[in-house]
Amino acid sequence: QLQLVESGGGLVQPGGSLRLSCAASGFTLSNYAIAWFRQAPGKDRERVSCISGHGGSTNYADSVKGRFTISRDNAKNTVYLQMNSLKPEDTAVYYCAAERYSYCSGSTSYWGQGTQVTVSS
Repeated sequence: QLQLVESGGGLVQPGGSLRLSCAASGFTLSNYAIAWFRQAPGKDRERVSCISGHGGSTNYADSVKGRFTISRDNAKNTVYLQMNSLKPEDTAVYYCAAERYSYCSGSTSYWGQGTQVTVSS
């Protein structure tokens, strides 16, 4: 069964850091680019970052550039999102999604269930 499971969310103070994980099972992660999205209450879903199948290519939304870093460990079938200098506006449910191809195309296929990130003092 194909599955993506996010973890690592929680409550953090402004300026703090969190590392989200996206663990894949049921398929070979290296065959797919993986994207992180987020959705805050009352807002549209935002594509945060994407990494290609073998990690050679990454991209970021302007809102997180320089603060977030995406990486992957295909041996562990896991993709990470390191989030530093967090701001209250980063508060959202974060989802990982497998894209249809090994490059970041914007076309997703499988989604995780999401993990809540709350940035508040």
